[in-house]
Amino acid sequence: MTGSYRTRPRARTYEGNNRLEELPGLLASLYGIVDRLEQMFPDRRFTPDGHLVGSIGEVVAAHMFDLELLPASAAKHDATTVHGRQVQIKLTQGNGRVGLRAKPDHLLVLRLAKDRSIEIVYNGKGEVPWSRAGPMQTNGQRQISLKRLRDLSGSVTGSERLAVINDVDLMNHDRR
Repeated sequence: MTGSYRTRPRARTYEGNNRLEELPGLLASLYGIVDRLEQMFPDRRFTPDGHLVGSIGEVVAAHMFDLELLPASAAKHDATTVHGRQVQIKLTQGNGRVGLRAKPDHLLVLRLAKDRSIEIVYNGKGEVPWSRAGPMQTNGQRQISLKRLRDLSGSVTGSERLAVINDVDLMNHDRR
């Protein structure tokens, strides 16, 4: 399939050329800058968000779960598994909610804590979270809380979860 994104999982590409090994140090620098800006201007928040956090989540999830990333801004899904399952990836830094634009086949919600640890909030079929999300908002998204996703995660069976293939340590930025 010429030009296809299904020829080789990008997670292996990231690992193969050491890009993922640089990620902890780059995130430490980024969040160090954020911390310094917030110290300098205590009445302002400098939280990285939007596309930046979404892209970080996608490359981290691709490595962790051996996923093949789809082209950026693909509708509905961000990646596929080696078996062809379509996956929507969400990364949040907060404790509130994530927004869904469409019912995903599989939903993977990760939370990046201030210390850069990764929590798998939800890893399962997308149908149940979609059905439990709030009403469609004017921005085209339905919101669902992380608390509700954690509750729903308890009913996901092992066979419905994507297996973690590779550990990701974003906390250790001194690796060489």
